[in-house]
Amino acid sequence: MSTTATRPPRLGLRPNIAQFTLLVVVNALVGGMLGQERTVLPLLGEQVFGLRAYTAGLSFILVFGVAKAATNYFAGTLSDRFGRKPVLVWGWLVAIPVPLMLIWAPSWSWVIVANVLLGISQGLTWSTTVVMKIDLVGPARRGLAMGLNEAAGYGAVAVTALATGYLAESYGLRPAPFLLGIAFAALGLGLSTLAVRETRGHARLEAATHVAHADGRHDHLHDNLTNREVFTQTSFHEPALSSASQAGLVNNLNDGLAWGLFPILFAAAGLSVGKIGLLAALYPAVWGVGQLITGALSDRWGRKWMIAAGMWLQAIALGLIALGESFAVWAVAAAMLGAGTALVYPTLLASIGDVAHPAWRARAVGTYRLWRDGGFAVGALLAGVVADALGVRAAIWTVAALTAVSGLVVAVRMYETHAPETPRSPHP
Repeated sequence: MSTTATRPPRLGLRPNIAQFTLLVVVNALVGGMLGQERTVLPLLGEQVFGLRAYTAGLSFILVFGVAKAATNYFAGTLSDRFGRKPVLVWGWLVAIPVPLMLIWAPSWSWVIVANVLLGISQGLTWSTTVVMKIDLVGPARRGLAMGLNEAAGYGAVAVTALATGYLAESYGLRPAPFLLGIAFAALGLGLSTLAVRETRGHARLEAATHVAHADGRHDHLHDNLTNREVFTQTSFHEPALSSASQAGLVNNLNDGLAWGLFPILFAAAGLSVGKIGLLAALYPAVWGVGQLITGALSDRWGRKWMIAAGMWLQAIALGLIALGESFAVWAVAAAMLGAGTALVYPTLLASIGDVAHPAWRARAVGTYRLWRDGGFAVGALLAGVVADALGVRAAIWTVAALTAVSGLVVAVRMYETHAPETPRSPHP
């Protein structure tokens, strides 16, 4: 059955505003599926399943990160081969059992399996909404498109984290918080099946009209790279793509730390579940709303220094969380962490879109997201091991130092991928 629109595709936000808006809504539902776990699951592991070792408690993030990272890579390849819409629908089908398993889990192993499924689902759905929005808007508005996409996703993470915190405080850790996930999965599957249209034709249109960069920097990145060449260029060889990949990994290493250890740190300080939920929501809320601004600004100001500054701001925020002892200090630090992430998150995706040829852009996005979401697994393992050995605050300081170094790598190695429209002297 064909899902391609009958009229010829046109690039740009305005001619595609209806489908773009629909995909923003779909990605908000994707974010909500993730947000149902942010406040409740670390507390569930500690209070219901009796997990005391930090490494064991973070195991759900580790398997989520591995599953999502691997699926991100294959999502790009699959969407090039079969189309974007089928991959999106497959992702929602995988999501359906997740909230039910979390509600009925008799042991922590059920939670682990549920998070493998959640990682696969997130890899398929979130990756595909990213690629579809890039397809629709064309080259001029990528930063804005990614800002809207990530704002919707992480705004929903924040709202759901806040809602589940209050539901858990009022009605217990199960089942009330996860009933939201059932509703999100049903809505996401319905919209993706019945209303979303295929966008691969837009990518083909852009590929047919693609103009090489005048400075010749990307001449080796032609339109017929193999999967292996796309992987090696994005991961290691091409300076901007590989710098973005390492920064993405470290960014989500931070997020894995925040997801898994912050609720435990705050609970140990005597905060209520409601206040923990508020802190768990504040960070992605600032992150989500901030991307409405930062994505568009990167189209005007360029990508490189926004990424470097965002990584350094995250490092400072993590240090403040490690030093903090009160709700007020942690709230300020959580807002700073969200602001730093907002500078980085849509800008990294836009820089990938700047450099990658439309013919293999979906695979480049998939490779980047492989590394980025691999950060969840690295963060869970690193934070768990350091926390078990030296304590939670030592784990936070360790990640803060890695984040500062990552920003330095961007500052030294990455070049500007999207210079402002006004003429300026060529890059060296």
